[in-house]
Amino acid sequence: MAADRRGLESSMHLDFSSPYPSSRSAVMGRDIVATSHPLASMAAMEIFGQGGNAVDAVVAAAMTLTVVEPTGCGIGSDAFAILWDGTALHGLNSSGRSPAAWSAARFCGRDAMPERGWESVTTPGAVAAWVELIARHGRLSLDRVAAPAIRHARQGFLVSPIVAELWRRGGALLSGQPGFADCFMPEGRAPRAGELFRSPAHARTLESIAATAGASFYEGELAERIVADARRHGAALCMDDLAGHRADWVETLSCRYAGAVVHELPPNGQGIATLMGLGILAASPHGGSDADDPDEVHATIEATKLAMADLYRHVGDVDAMRFAPEALLDPDYLASRARLIDPVAAGDPGYGTPGPGGTVCLSAADADGMMISFIQSNYMGFGSGVVVPDTGISLQNRGAGFSLADGHPNQVAASKRPFHTIIPGFVMSESGSPLMAFGLMGGPMQAQGHLQLMNRILKHRQNPQAAADAPRWRLLGGRKVAVEPAMDGALMGALRGKGHEIVIERPDDAFAFGGAQIVMRLGEGGHVAGSDGRKDGMAIAS
Repeated sequence: MAADRRGLESSMHLDFSSPYPSSRSAVMGRDIVATSHPLASMAAMEIFGQGGNAVDAVVAAAMTLTVVEPTGCGIGSDAFAILWDGTALHGLNSSGRSPAAWSAARFCGRDAMPERGWESVTTPGAVAAWVELIARHGRLSLDRVAAPAIRHARQGFLVSPIVAELWRRGGALLSGQPGFADCFMPEGRAPRAGELFRSPAHARTLESIAATAGASFYEGELAERIVADARRHGAALCMDDLAGHRADWVETLSCRYAGAVVHELPPNGQGIATLMGLGILAASPHGGSDADDPDEVHATIEATKLAMADLYRHVGDVDAMRFAPEALLDPDYLASRARLIDPVAAGDPGYGTPGPGGTVCLSAADADGMMISFIQSNYMGFGSGVVVPDTGISLQNRGAGFSLADGHPNQVAASKRPFHTIIPGFVMSESGSPLMAFGLMGGPMQAQGHLQLMNRILKHRQNPQAAADAPRWRLLGGRKVAVEPAMDGALMGALRGKGHEIVIERPDDAFAFGGAQIVMRLGEGGHVAGSDGRKDGMAIAS
């Protein structure tokens, strides 16, 4: 289906049918939010009701998610955002760096970086992101924005079904990590769906953060408690590591696709793979006329393989990369990669060489034109498993994202940002107006999921809810592709005929296909949103 600028600027060219089994409809309104938990979405609407803008609302939801969805994020998360402030687009990278005392020698003899415990913890950045967003672009004070999260932590909330299942799995794996059981297993087990969970310590910590604009977390009492716990367990994180953290405003990377311009943040994140994949797909003559046409799905899978191969070879902290990100997005280079796609046979490509040259996501927009995509994560479901005693601060395990391969751009080193999976996404129209804020949580699924969403919405005009509902696939390596059970049987058969080794994920593994939260502009101050049924979440508007 051909794309044109006029179609992307008007709701009448979106298809609002529901082609996939779903219990959800697209939500429309002026002030709007989509998150992975109803209480977080309601927190955002509460802040909208107090006169807050989209930034105030999204930070309120993000802080609430650390309480009600601790399986995906915490006060010790990292965070990223892409924001349209009404006149310009801004990127925010608040991922933390490794401790200054880390080195490759520290992890010598290991086959891989530690995935749990204090040796997987890098400086947490989410708090700095909240503070920076509110200070620069919010209307309300941080203490007002934090109020819903503090209330839920102190008074308690009823645990939702999907979060309860992830909590059970996390408890079975992490109960022995420092502070985990005391915080998250108060009855000696994970709370069940429908049970009330309170965290007064979490409430006190959020109050301290709000009262000090984050200073207590990076330089004051909370920082001292974090570092004291690190020392007790022989970890390297120190006061200078925390005090040195900054949330960096950055320029986005972008590519044109199907009559729009897709934006992602530059490395150390994997968003560049979405742009590479879209660029390869756009340069390929192969594909189909429908989002679920076997030729279209095949071409999209093959483009994604090529992009992910380059991602894992070339991307890390941008200061350590051999090639500038722009070299990986060069049209001639992407066209050369596109020529590797065989329209009738699945490939197993390696990386190319350019010429010289488990997370929560949420999206919000307001009637005045501000729009934001925000994502924060502890990484592997409760992250490191480490919880600083009597604070509710659960810490991410982003150090696990480093490589131990000598000379790799992502090799572990001192004061270095690791490769990150979490990525916010944004779309502008070709005329320069904001079109969409979106995200899709789910580890290595994220860049692949972003690409699938953009192909469905921009090229094939599916509405945000339908695009979120559509069955997804995920690369497993080589020619293996995991698909959801809901994928059409004839489509699976056609893909097998092209040589794809299709693996149908059993329902217990469905979390691996991620959860999308999408807000899209309709014009006249109106928006449409979709919230992924794979999560407990909700899109809501006024």
